[in-house]
Amino acid sequence: MITRPTGQAEGPYDAAFLPRRQMTLRAAEQPISDPVAKLGGQPVWLAEPTWPVDPSTGRPLVFVGQFPIPGDELRLAYLFIDEEDVIMGGTDPEAGDAVLLVQPGGRIPSFAVIGPSGTQGRTLWRWGPDDSEIPVEWHVDLQPIPPGIDRSIDDQAAFERGMRGEGPRVQLPGGEDLHDYVGGTACYPNHRARVGAPWQFLFKISDAGEAEGDPYFLNFGYGYGFGFVSPDHREGRFFWARP
Repeated sequence: MITRPTGQAEGPYDAAFLPRRQMTLRAAEQPISDPVAKLGGQPVWLAEPTWPVDPSTGRPLVFVGQFPIPGDELRLAYLFIDEEDVIMGGTDPEAGDAVLLVQPGGRIPSFAVIGPSGTQGRTLWRWGPDDSEIPVEWHVDLQPIPPGIDRSIDDQAAFERGMRGEGPRVQLPGGEDLHDYVGGTACYPNHRARVGAPWQFLFKISDAGEAEGDPYFLNFGYGYGFGFVSPDHREGRFFWARP
């Protein structure tokens, strides 16, 4: 079963897309040129290239990856984040130092600054053995989640609803967890999203890069990044947060 819009989400705490799918990585043997889920490499644009730059410095943001938006029409959400001296932007979803663009037919967020034609920045990378930065590109395969883990994420989301006063208080669940997925309800550090209604949760991704052999470098302070789309699936938001 592929992930589909539910048509029932009112905000970031609801399941806008079901079923939830785990994101697993598979090395690209050659540059990926199809409009599929991936991390790193070059964006596979579905309309005019629009590379964002940091509003303060004008520096092109780093291309992190592209994520299909479930639905009847082919749309991709492209994630770009500012990075300087391994410090990453994105803690404020509307500061412009992290931008989630949608194509085709997407709206450029009012806070995003798009570079002039031909602008191109760095792409996702990992550490090399001599502390060099090695560009990476990964297929992102969307896999079914074992029912027990899927249920555990929902239990954690129910616990967080209770902590926010939006539902009954339940006991803190102790099941297995998963942090890289598309769809379903999301679990947030400190129980709250940094966007409100009507933004709809699309994906969650872990930071990585400190351990030898990590597939990429993303510094979220040992936290997680969250992507969202508008109800019409034409505009995006992103933020990261740590526990």
